[in-house]
Amino acid sequence: MTSTRSCDQRRSRGHVGIVGCGTAGPALGTFLARDGWRVTLIERAADLRPIGAGILLQPTGMHVLDRLGLLKGEGQVLACGEVVRRLRGGTLSGRSVLDLAYEDLDRPGSPCFGLGVQRGMLQRHLLDAARGAHVEIRTGIEVAAIDQPAASIVDTHGSRHGPFDLIAVCDGARAGIASSMGIVRRSARYPFGALWYIADTPDNHPFTGTLSQVYHGTGTMLGFLPSGRLAPGEPARVSLFWSLRLRDERRMRDEGVRSFRDRVVSLDPRAATLLEGLSSMDQVVTAAYHDTVLHAPVAPGSDPRVVFLGDAAHAMSPQLGQGANLALLDAMTLAESLRQAESIGQALLRYARARKNPTRYYHAASRWLTPVFQSDHEWIAPLRDRLFGRLGRLPWVRRQMLLALAGVKTGIWTADPIPPF
Repeated sequence: MTSTRSCDQRRSRGHVGIVGCGTAGPALGTFLARDGWRVTLIERAADLRPIGAGILLQPTGMHVLDRLGLLKGEGQVLACGEVVRRLRGGTLSGRSVLDLAYEDLDRPGSPCFGLGVQRGMLQRHLLDAARGAHVEIRTGIEVAAIDQPAASIVDTHGSRHGPFDLIAVCDGARAGIASSMGIVRRSARYPFGALWYIADTPDNHPFTGTLSQVYHGTGTMLGFLPSGRLAPGEPARVSLFWSLRLRDERRMRDEGVRSFRDRVVSLDPRAATLLEGLSSMDQVVTAAYHDTVLHAPVAPGSDPRVVFLGDAAHAMSPQLGQGANLALLDAMTLAESLRQAESIGQALLRYARARKNPTRYYHAASRWLTPVFQSDHEWIAPLRDRLFGRLGRLPWVRRQMLLALAGVKTGIWTADPIPPF
């Protein structure tokens, strides 16, 4: 076990224990430590190395990073990422299914765009901010349970951590802690996932500024996300993702690199140059997706002290690309609630109310869209291919699609303003 210990001697507002060091955990820890809380972050991985492929930050996520002071400036997230101005998706035959441009949401003096980043780069900035705020980080500890009456965290060796005034669970999509506390309404793994490969590429690559997707029925989807750099001076990269039934993953790996390359290039010949550096299927990462819904993001009790954020509270398929953005918003909202409320219990109720409509909308929208793009229901594909492009040209529908993409929808008819960043 390693530890980064606090040297901050200021009077603490209380002690917060955070489980999980993905996106929500270090973001929340930084916000709270800066507000005067003593924060201990517990992570099961022993080595906090940058991992993962590309993610698309939306205006909502960038707003939170700006509040953290991580978005702008030399070497910061915006400088390392690649601006994405358009999402395009079409069939193998060339029919346009999706064509959405962020500029249609622009306001005078306030351009709107997405930002493709490497997950490892984002994680590095979040961890550096947490350490800079004197968050204590304990690694190599796997949490087994939360002892609510004792307000403590119990690890798999039986050791206790705490007691804490508040415990925030940010342990990812598998809902282990939430299940043990009996607050999971639904938790299932989707039968479809994706293979990810992140490729070095010249600056003027053919995917600049655009998230591109190619569909062949509902069983095959290929995508390219410009993902920027891990650090200034390093090569720009593109994340390539191939949708697949998880039951087919072993077979595809056994067939080897040449077969995988042929499959990808048959859908989009532009991928050939990206795959030149692929020499082993060990370079390809498998991503599985979960659908998790809790009865509430706050564990029940007369004196609530346990709260869930990020995928631990609302894991969903990546069809709308909102996972990291929702996690960042969870962290900022909880910090604001604690800042404004008179008690922890009151703050948790405020947090639950504030996050209810956005997460419910994106859960429902992601669940509805998933079989349209990733399923064995091939009969859906012809309807999708004929209707989506036409619907996307209707002004009101197009705007709702863009607002959903930007991360600000709160219901079918409602949306929050696009936040500044």
